[in-house]
Amino acid sequence: MDIAVMLLGAALIALVARDLFHTLWHPTRHGGMSRLTMAALWRISRSLPRRGRERGPGGLVGPLGMVTVIFLWGVLGALGWALLYWPNLPEFFIFDSSLDPTEHSGFLDAAYMSLVALTTLGLGDVAPSDGWLRLAVPVEAMFGFVLLTAVVSWVLGVYPTLGHRRQLAGRLHLLRTNDRLARDGALTSSLLDDLTASVVQTRGDFTQYPEGYWFHDADEHLSLSATVHHAHRLALRWRESDEADVRLSAAMLGDALDDLAGVLDRNFLRTGGDTAEVFAAYAADHRHPIPDTPAPDAEPRR
Repeated sequence: MDIAVMLLGAALIALVARDLFHTLWHPTRHGGMSRLTMAALWRISRSLPRRGRERGPGGLVGPLGMVTVIFLWGVLGALGWALLYWPNLPEFFIFDSSLDPTEHSGFLDAAYMSLVALTTLGLGDVAPSDGWLRLAVPVEAMFGFVLLTAVVSWVLGVYPTLGHRRQLAGRLHLLRTNDRLARDGALTSSLLDDLTASVVQTRGDFTQYPEGYWFHDADEHLSLSATVHHAHRLALRWRESDEADVRLSAAMLGDALDDLAGVLDRNFLRTGGDTAEVFAAYAADHRHPIPDTPAPDAEPRR
């Protein structure tokens, strides 16, 4: 029985370590505790009624999901180490003279020791006396330090990607607002190239930090799900321009958008449709108006 408890503890520690690795350093896989947790919260929020045009529970999914995942990492990690200590209490531990070892051999005592080690408090009232346990406690302290560092890195990594996405959405909104001027004038290849670079960056953000998908932007002016279809329209409209550099830039923008749609569909939406259908599903999933399918022969092309 003691061996089974310790094996369960080791499995929990391995689960948290694996999820940390895949969330921060190898995020291209599917599944995982962090993504499953945030996807579940997203589905729950989608089933709840909205409280108005601009407000709804979906706006809390991203921040709340990250807090929930961080909480699970800490709780499961502490629980795993506690299960390693519990079967060895009190025989293989040294207690302060004010403590009676026979009264401190329960699971709560093991959990207390685990939390003290995980948070690197080092109170010293209970210390291991056995060889491998003397190594386990400082290893847990290092585990706690890695966990804290990983959490800070994760938060500092996710939020800049949201800024990139909102900047792209804001530019697309302004282009859509001034669409008539773009139709009447000659769209420059440099503008299309800038949009392509932003789309490629956003595609990379969704790959490296997929958690950003579940951050809902209620303001349609700053929501990529509500504006990305306009970039698709621009790419289709200007790919047959009379100017070769504009045609090339439009083709590159179209390829970048196809790539972005592929990432969104594989990782989140799973529609199996073309780029326009994926972007429509993206807008619907974030509760924004579904855009009309852009016509490939939209005009003008000058």
